[in-house]
Amino acid sequence: MTATEIAKRHFSAAVEQAEAAGLGHEGVCRSLLGLVVAKYLESRNVADVQSELRFVAENCDPDADFMFMRP
Repeated sequence: MTATEIAKRHFSAAVEQAEAAGLGHEGVCRSLLGLVVAKYLESRNVADVQSELRFVAENCDPDADFMFMRP
């Protein structure tokens, strides 16, 4: 099993639990993002975590090519 498969399974379960409790997925996503950042900060410096988050934010459009992709 890959790290992505493990994360997807737990993420799906968290979203399902939140929706069953009438909380919706937004709060769970925000909470999980905060937990990820806190975990990163245990072993990485702030600038590195900010760089990681910036990269994800700048490349989150599923319809856009990544800057490093060639036509």
